Amino acid sequence: MVMDKQSLQAEIASYTGKLLRDNFGKGPSSVYVSIEEPYITIYLREFLAPMERVLVSQKNDMKVEETRDLLMDELLPDMRATLRIMTGLEVEDLFYDWSLNNRSGVFLAVIAKKHQDQEIHLADYPDKVKIHEEIIRVSEQAEKAPTKVDSFMLNDRTLIVVRDGILVRIEKELIRSGFGETLKLTKRKLEKGLLSQSYCENILDTQVIDIFVDWDFNEDKSYIIFILKPKKPGGNGLDN
Repeated sequence: MVMDKQSLQAEIASYTGKLLRDNFGKGPSSVYVSIEEPYITIYLREFLAPMERVLVSQKNDMKVEETRDLLMDELLPDMRATLRIMTGLEVEDLFYDWSLNNRSGVFLAVIAKKHQDQEIHLADYPDKVKIHEEIIRVSEQAEKAPTKVDSFMLNDRTLIVVRDGILVRIEKELIRSGFGETLKLTKRKLEKGLLSQSYCENILDTQVIDIFVDWDFNEDKSYIIFILKPKKPGGNGLDN
């Protein structure tokens, strides 16, 4: 690492807030960064511009997401390069999602493996198997069971679930035909609705504050991020 983790997380938070403020006209009120290789998560709170607020109140969430996606297409290369310079780590992929009703959002940076066989060494958490079973059940409702599921508790507030082999044939054909953006927005709404009604909160025995989902269609991979309310108060200020 270029500097100690806490200082680095603060620097990334400051950079992200300024980047969004400069390009969206309004930045988030709070940015929380967590670095646990091979992941960097950037959680945003109170991030919704005045015009977006009007569109959301009129149930035009899709228009907001489409506009943000266009902007993010321009910003992601800069974010990836800046994170690489700041951390000294190669950022392989960068994903994002928004929760417009909660005025929140998340970025997930996936750090490239140093070698092909490198394994992820993050501590297990209670009821991991049950969470995987519930994720498979929800995935079957939305499309099909993934070929592989794994998950990692980055800290007491952030759970990442990784699914491989999630796309069905009609979805792959839609992507090849140029409808990837429409498919992503539609799948996101469907899956987040199903996840919010799932038993994940009961299994984890803690409140789920936010749920985010994104995909790498080329690799047929999906990331789900649960933002949790810690069972014990304190920490870096995410308690409600």
